[in-house]
Order: sequence, then structure tokens, then C-alpha cells
Amino acid sequence: MSRGSTDWSPGFWRDIFDELLYDDNELNYGDEWTLNFNYTQTDEVTKEQRRKGWKVYSHCAYGKFQCGSCGKTWPSARAVVLFRYRLRGGRGTVIMRPFGQACRRCQDEEFDLPGFSRKEVEHALLRLISKIRKNIYGEEEESDDGSSTTSNKVWTKPHEKNLCQACLLGICCQDDD
Repeated sequence: MSRGSTDWSPGFWRDIFDELLYDDNELNYGDEWTLNFNYTQTDEVTKEQRRKGWKVYSHCAYGKFQCGSCGKTWPSARAVVLFRYRLRGGRGTVIMRPFGQACRRCQDEEFDLPGFSRKEVEHALLRLISKIRKNIYGEEEESDDGSSTTSNKVWTKPHEKNLCQACLLGICCQDDD
């Protein structure tokens, strides 16, 4: 199923997460991992949360947006997704939050969530799994995950910080332009 869709689809992310874990054995430590969603979480981790094992990873992906008001669509190479993860008692939990962008035309301060292609979702989840392997299981982090998407810059219009939910919260990709 190819998705260059502008629709935010939690089930799409969950299905690919499960495929990577169980079909491809990306995390074969015998722990059970689940992916959940929380649309209010931030990248701040309190001392109490840190003590309970929570870690955070922020990823910048190529996504497509569609305005819920006027229907205008636009691509962005700075579609931010935030992952919070931990392992406790053989159960791993990942909580994900996508960040939206507002429509330049409408200026209504409504943030629309991005849609992603299968390739982008896989890339984001493989980077997350690499972080989990390193930070939870103590593996060496792979310097390159075998994909060249990190070096292929996707050109989109200049990023408009005032229309980006992640920028307004201070957690957008800190890219050197």
C-alpha cells in the first residue's frame, strides 16, 4: 500500500511498527513493545519521568499537509514527530506525537497533522528502533542505517516558523540551513 497521503493515520504507523518488530525482528530481545499516541506530550522529561526510564527522540520527516478549512495541500521536509519510550518489566512503550502546521492562506491558527509515505514511516521508526537499541539495550548505534534518505535533501519552500506547531513549542528540527 503506497501512501503519499495527506491524511494522518495512526493505524498506518502502528501496523508498520508491528511489522518491523515482529516480522523483521528489529527488536528481538523478547520484550513486548507497543506504540500509542498522545497529542499533548512535549519533549520535556521530568526527573520523576527520567527515573521511571522515559527517554525522548524527536524526528524530522518529509510529510504532506492538507488544510482542514480550505483544502490547500503542501509538502514539508520538517514534519516533526516526537517519540517518548521506555521499557519496564518486559513491556516496552512508545508514545508518539505528530506536530502540525497551519495553512498560510487561512491563517486560522489551526494545526493540520501530516500524512506520510510508507518509506518515511519506515525510516522514522527504524531511527527510533536504533535509539531504543542504544539507550535501552546498550547496543552500539549504527552510524548509518543503510538508507541514503538522510543525505538526500528534499527541497521544499522555506520553513515558516510561525506556521509550525513544533517551532512554536521550541522543538522543531534544528537544521543548519
